[in-house]
Amino acid sequence: MKIIDASEPHFSKPMTENEVRDFLINSTKNIHISTLDEKGEPNIHPTWYYFDNNNEKIYVESGKDSRKTRNLRRNNIIYYCIDDDTIPYKGVRGKGTVKISEDANSNLPIINKIVTKYLGSTENQMAKDIIDSIRDGSAVLLEISPRFYATWDHGK
Repeated sequence: MKIIDASEPHFSKPMTENEVRDFLINSTKNIHISTLDEKGEPNIHPTWYYFDNNNEKIYVESGKDSRKTRNLRRNNIIYYCIDDDTIPYKGVRGKGTVKISEDANSNLPIINKIVTKYLGSTENQMAKDIIDSIRDGSAVLLEISPRFYATWDHGK
C-alpha cells in the first residue's frame, strides 16, 4: 500500500497503513469518484463503496448505462476521495484505474457487502432493489485499483 502525506503542515499528519485500512473498512461515508466525460471535463459521483482489505480494491455499484459507467468505458482512470466531515477532519484520496464487471454471479457477494455496510442488512426494499439490479444486469460493479492513498488526519 503506497501512502502519500496529504496533510497540511502544522494542522495534521498522515495516517499509518493500519489507520488507512481501518478508515476504509469502517467508514460509512460516501466515496466521491471523479470521471472524465466525453468533452474531457470532470464529473463527480458520490456513492457507497466496499474496501476489500485482502486485495486492496475498492468496489462501487453503478448502473450499467449510468454517466459514470459510460465515462469509465472511455477512460478508466479516476480520482477518488473519502473524507470525514466532522472535526477532527481526516480522509483518504488518490488516483486509480477501474475495471467494470458485468458478471452477476461474481458481483453479488460484493454487492451484499456494500448494502449491508450502509443499510445494515440485505432484507430491506432498497437493498433488494440494488441486488436485483445486479441480478438482472442493469447494474455493474466497478473495481477500483488505487495507485496510492493520500491521507491526512487533523486529530494527530
